[in-house]
Amino acid sequence: MPRVEITVPEHLEMQIAQMVEQGEFLNREEAVEELLSTGIKAYKTSGPMDDDESGGFEDEGMMGHEDEYVF
Repeated sequence: MPRVEITVPEHLEMQIAQMVEQGEFLNREEAVEELLSTGIKAYKTSGPMDDDESGGFEDEGMMGHEDEYVF
């Protein structure tokens, strides 16, 4: 699986850490992976928020497995 490095605001890191502490996820990596996957699926369902832009993830599709995204 490819590795990605991101920088998030402190308040998001605190929310992720809190979810891990509460047992919603085993660790930060699992939390970030699941939250990103959920966010992408929600984005694909609702579409882009800006009506001026055409296309988006829903037009690009996925290759292979439902958890594999090509950027």
